[in-house]
Amino acid sequence: MDNMQDRVQIGDNKFVSKATVLSHLKTYNLYYDGQNLQLRHREEEGELIVEGLLNISWGLRRPIRLQMQDDHERIRPPPSSTSWHSGCALDNQSKEGNQQTLPTIEVTDHECQSENSIVKEDEEEEEYESSTQILRTKSDAGVLRRAQRRSPSDQRRIRRHRFSINGHFYNHKTAVFTPAYGSVTNVRINSCMTTPQVLRVLLNKFKIENSPDDFALYLVHTSGERVKLQRSDYPLVLRVVQGPCEQVSRIFLMEQDLGEEVTYDVAQYIKFEMPVLQSFITKLKEEEDREVQKLRSRYTYLRCIIEKQLRCLPEGTTCM
Repeated sequence: MDNMQDRVQIGDNKFVSKATVLSHLKTYNLYYDGQNLQLRHREEEGELIVEGLLNISWGLRRPIRLQMQDDHERIRPPPSSTSWHSGCALDNQSKEGNQQTLPTIEVTDHECQSENSIVKEDEEEEEYESSTQILRTKSDAGVLRRAQRRSPSDQRRIRRHRFSINGHFYNHKTAVFTPAYGSVTNVRINSCMTTPQVLRVLLNKFKIENSPDDFALYLVHTSGERVKLQRSDYPLVLRVVQGPCEQVSRIFLMEQDLGEEVTYDVAQYIKFEMPVLQSFITKLKEEEDREVQKLRSRYTYLRCIIEKQLRCLPEGTTCM
């Protein structure tokens, strides 16, 4: 039991010593000194628990679908003569007022251009924030359902609470899109969370409708080596053990069926250009031809010796 408490699990039947994790954790926090990516740790009943933000890079090839509306968002219906808002004033309304129809909302090109200018203005005001961070969103459906347009100041305030993936703001017409490859986001997790749990937290945070089973996490090295994180792996501990520098290795979110593991041996050749790889193939083919010629010469020589010995045998002699 004491032996188990001195080790930290990083995967199925894979453990590292607690002292090793604490050493790597110290280096990790020194690397991110003064930043919000530093990790905290504590012990509960002898078990080491690490928690904090984990950077995950987008590596998707297919679009993702965002929720059109938050789960807890309330849609306010437009005021009408039969609503409870005007119940106390029904006696004062004339018959002509009761027959009035609700105003319609028309979206013109001019309004779209003004909205885009508001978005650009908000981006300039928020340059200090990371452009790769995705803030939680609320749908435009509630805005379109209202009879009155919002003032520019209200629109700017609402935009600040909507997410942005490299400048892409949520819109009900662009709810399906592909995040820029290599852009970085992060989620707050702990060392007790496995790969499926981390995926679920990521999708829930950004209101992505796709199933967590459609995605996988990959540890991608600069050399080109790509290792898929298994369902029983613990991504945060693996990140600490791998080291903090993302120029050496990064964790990518990829499709389950499109991602492919690349071994270290294969990764050594990925960085070469096609002419160089072609020259490697030519050299290997020449070496293969030389080896084949050596084998043929050897067996031709042996066959000649055997045939010569057979001719020297007297007639009627049988070989046992």
